Amino acid sequence: MRKLLYVPVIHMEPDLGSNAAAIDSKSASLFGEERWAKHKESIAKFWESMADYFVTVDASTLKIYQDGLPADGALGRKIVEEAAKRGSKNHQIILSLMARGAKICKTEDPSLLQEEYEYITRLTRSRSIPEKTIASARYKLRKNQLTHKRDKFVAKTIDETLKEDETGALFMGSYHNIFPYLPKDIIVKQVKDREKINAYFRELVSGEEGRKFEQLSEYLASPCVC
Repeated sequence: MRKLLYVPVIHMEPDLGSNAAAIDSKSASLFGEERWAKHKESIAKFWESMADYFVTVDASTLKIYQDGLPADGALGRKIVEEAAKRGSKNHQIILSLMARGAKICKTEDPSLLQEEYEYITRLTRSRSIPEKTIASARYKLRKNQLTHKRDKFVAKTIDETLKEDETGALFMGSYHNIFPYLPKDIIVKQVKDREKINAYFRELVSGEEGRKFEQLSEYLASPCVC
């Protein structure tokens, strides 16, 4: 039996690289500064709960698969260290696990990551309305295909590298769904429920301040039970 701990990643500003400031500004404008500030507070609490959980996990034989990680070995470690230094809580947790014996694995296809990065960069750096419209349309046409290709690649990588009786930890954006592509003998345990995370984002986008949004915000911050 193979076991996979799944963490539905919620990206913070340090995870977004050179596009972080533009994305943060656009999001604050779209959702309102107060609501966006509350969202960022919820994300911070989410990662605090993740850090508390992984302190309890035996890292000595753990294999780590990370959203956006195109390499393992020295290069992979450098990528993780640089992201952790920028303030990425996700990568700080991974660095802590590595210090306790965990091993990072090459998770993604670099060519697919580069293609998606170029679409997002064009979109966030567009100045005029026509530029934004064209960049958005091109990204929408390709986004679903890219996501499916990335999901299949990640699932294949896990299948090829996670051996019998081993445990892996997958940190992957909640909009990804690799579960259908994993072999049946890999038992997935969700550290936080992917569907609830996606429900939280739907409520965030809706702009409503109802009880459901409050409950989902509380879920983000709650202790992990897995």
